[in-house]
Amino acid sequence: MPRHHLTRATRRTGLAGAVALVATLALAGTAYAHVEVTADTPQALAENVTLSFTSEAESGSAGFTEVRVVLPEGIAPGDVSLDSAPKGWTFKATADGYAVAGPKLAVGTDAVHKVTVRQLPDAEELAFKAVETYSDGEVSRWIELPSGGKEPEQPAPLLKLKAAAPGATPLGPSPTASATAPSTPPPSSTPSPEGTASPSDAKNTADDSGDGSSSGLLIAGGVVAALVVAGGGWWFARRRRTPGGNG
Repeated sequence: MPRHHLTRATRRTGLAGAVALVATLALAGTAYAHVEVTADTPQALAENVTLSFTSEAESGSAGFTEVRVVLPEGIAPGDVSLDSAPKGWTFKATADGYAVAGPKLAVGTDAVHKVTVRQLPDAEELAFKAVETYSDGEVSRWIELPSGGKEPEQPAPLLKLKAAAPGATPLGPSPTASATAPSTPPPSSTPSPEGTASPSDAKNTADDSGDGSSSGLLIAGGVVAALVVAGGGWWFARRRRTPGGNG
């Protein structure tokens, strides 16, 4: 074969190989662009655990504006609080998890945020489904779970946990504000046993008895005074009628 034919064939082969390599790298880059989650204490029933989420940028023309996370069973939205997020981004609890959102990030900038979880559930592995939104409206859903030994194309972030520490127990529901108890208990509505007076009944009875005695004494005194006046009047009239009564 002439030498120039070999050179041309070699160039074609090299060009095809370069194209294949670029395509492979591009596909690999797309496959590896996903959401990762890590924990400072990846242990079942661990308390006040900080979770770090990294959403890898995969758009060449838009930046992140929101990351929404669906919490696994055993973690309630009220058990999660924000530690850190991109500048200007805010945290909002949702019905099934939470969302962090704000001004769009620069193109190619990963979205990193951290939250604190009151307690991790007693499990071997936790899945945190994540939905990313870009400034151009593009949405990436990393929500697929492994099934049948097949790796999903858009896997949800998974967090493997160590076994719970000895003696660790699940916490109760998140504490809520309770009403302040009254300073004095309300009067009991339970009736006193038959034939037995309650303290309030006894006090009322004593008050009633005292009022009756005072009224009786006043009435008796009035009657005596009236009798004395009437008797004195009768005696004075009789003297006037008796001879010498004026003496």
